[in-house]
Amino acid sequence: MALYDKIFKPKVYTLENGKKIEEKASRTPLIILVLLVAAIISVRVTGFNLSTLVKRGNQFWVILAKMFPPDPSYMPSIWGPLFDTIKMSIIGSLVGALIAIPMAMLASSNIIKSKIVIILVRLLFSVARTLPTLVTALIATFIFGLGTTAGSVSIAIFTFSYVGKLLYEQIETIDMGSFEAMEAMGCTKLRAFIESVLPQILPGYISNSLYCFEGNVRYAAILGYVGAGGIGLILNSEIGWRNYSRVGMILIILFITVVVIEYLSFWLREKLS
Repeated sequence: MALYDKIFKPKVYTLENGKKIEEKASRTPLIILVLLVAAIISVRVTGFNLSTLVKRGNQFWVILAKMFPPDPSYMPSIWGPLFDTIKMSIIGSLVGALIAIPMAMLASSNIIKSKIVIILVRLLFSVARTLPTLVTALIATFIFGLGTTAGSVSIAIFTFSYVGKLLYEQIETIDMGSFEAMEAMGCTKLRAFIESVLPQILPGYISNSLYCFEGNVRYAAILGYVGAGGIGLILNSEIGWRNYSRVGMILIILFITVVVIEYLSFWLREKLS
């Protein structure tokens, strides 16, 4: 930035008292230039073709038109996979959120004094967040076989990484007075954590877990593409067979389900706040 300031000289203003102040040149042109160069490089690397997008973009509306009217006779075939999707989301979210509590405790620098433990646990959170949900679901299908178990494990890993990171960051901002007082009285870290730290972080923890659950319902809907069960299985099948009226019915039911779950989650967060 020093070179930028040398090229683009700052404006100098003289105040009434004779003092001079400088206003540095805006960084906006530099940011735009960097973004433009990055866009050009990404287009060349990925082989993106704007003309193809323009020519074929109207096919989206063609396929969308074929989804309407949806096929209501297909609804009985949707309920089972839909309940599997919700079941995966609930189990995965619950297991992941529960495991996140003790791991977040180990990652908190104001509770654990060992830097090695903190680094290792935070590295575990980072690795788990790096892995896409579809990738973990695919790996889980090789371990646990096809079905909802693999999907639940994948969602649990994502929830663990997401809630865990938010939780240990929250723990590091709370008042540690009562925790330190209980330790001074001879209580173990675990008991002091449960009785003094947990009540402080519980509202935020529940809110984050519910918010994560909302997203998990949407993620679970596509896990069927890799054989992890749920509504994604029939969605993938019907798209493959070009049964767009059935695809439309699946998407409508899924949309209604997600909206209802988001409303319930929002209502619960409001009650807990």
